[in-house]
Amino acid sequence: MTDRETTQSTDVAEVTEVTAEVVTEVAEVAVAESEPVAATVAEPVELKAPAPVPVASTDPTKWGRVDEAGTVYVKTDDGERSVGSWQAGEPAEGLAHYARRFDDIRTEVELLEARIVSGAGDPKQSLTSAKHIKESLVDAAVVGDLGALNARVEYVLAHARQAIEAAKQAREAARAGSVARKQELAEEAETIASESTQWKVAGDRLRAILDEWKTIRGVDRKTDEQLWRRFSKARDTFNRRRGSHFADLDRQRSTAKARKQELVEEAEQLAESDDWGPTAGRYKALMTEWKAAGRAPKDSDDALWQRFRAAQDKFFARRSAAFNERDAEFHDNARAKEELLAEAEKINPGSDLDAARAHLHRIQERWEAIGKVPRERVRELEGKLRAVEERVRNAADQQWRRTDPEAQARAAQFRERVEEFESKAAKARAAGDARRAEQAEAQAAQWREWLAAAEQAVATR
Repeated sequence: MTDRETTQSTDVAEVTEVTAEVVTEVAEVAVAESEPVAATVAEPVELKAPAPVPVASTDPTKWGRVDEAGTVYVKTDDGERSVGSWQAGEPAEGLAHYARRFDDIRTEVELLEARIVSGAGDPKQSLTSAKHIKESLVDAAVVGDLGALNARVEYVLAHARQAIEAAKQAREAARAGSVARKQELAEEAETIASESTQWKVAGDRLRAILDEWKTIRGVDRKTDEQLWRRFSKARDTFNRRRGSHFADLDRQRSTAKARKQELVEEAEQLAESDDWGPTAGRYKALMTEWKAAGRAPKDSDDALWQRFRAAQDKFFARRSAAFNERDAEFHDNARAKEELLAEAEKINPGSDLDAARAHLHRIQERWEAIGKVPRERVRELEGKLRAVEERVRNAADQQWRRTDPEAQARAAQFRERVEEFESKAAKARAAGDARRAEQAEAQAAQWREWLAAAEQAVATR
């Protein structure tokens, strides 16, 4: 194999190896971009990107040349710079070789840029790699647009620095958030400790605060210890208040047990009473006192309540039996009053008012003599009797109004006034005084209306 063939073979191997590395890194970037970004990684920072770097291998003669001696030059902003020599073949092949090296560096820069822009890479590591590339460009043996590539590297450097700063700010913000959250939890615990009397709910909340507290990270030790002391003190205060409350509650329940024992004994004594009304009222008062006594220990409270209810039920069962017997009598009374109502409804005050009154009076006396009826029938029966009484009373009122001398006199007075004004109107017209005649006629019309109303009132009485 000739030197030229050996050099070309080596170049192909290098290009293949670089290409494989590029493919691998591109795949890694793609995977990283598809994964969630850690909370401490900064959000991508918007920077004005430089113009795309040309692919040098597409037109290497634009960026370099090979002289007659085989020396390879690259064009820079400061002029040409020798990057090596090519003795293995045609000058164009030499330029292509060094252009591919340029493309390799460009690809590395683009990978760094993709990582830092997407937030998938470590900005510090990207910054270090970009610095190394920038330093290597000073004497890099490549052919391509070094000025544009250098600008691209500067862009990556600026982006990495901003990403580092943003990550720092994010860490500080996360720390501040953690401190603020623990302060909120400490303050809530202090409020619970000093104010809450919902012991179970408050105790559960303090345990939940403790669980959340353990998950909060990033607080410096000094601040964390200070906040923990506040929270721990609040929790201890709450536990002491709760313990004191339940100790008082135990004392109260002991007192309630003794008081309820007294109430049960009285209820059991009253169970044999036949004094239905006062005893029922006393049982109602005992129930009020029972509720006011508060809760005894659960086992004792349940047992005492069973005794109290048993005594109460016994009394009211006896009373119900007595009331049932009485109700049977009341039902007979109701039937008797229904018969009286049938008789009362036949009274006709329009034909003979005095006889109707006398008949109603006799019915009322017999009604009272019959006695009580079932409570649910009282309103019905009394209402029907009142309707008959009202009918007789209305008839008497109408008779009185028809014979009322005052109403008759008022109607006669209105009639005289009508006649007086009609006479005045006639005289005025006869005298040719139309205005006075119209006034008199208007007054006569007004009095005529009042006369009609008075006569109507007398007629309807």
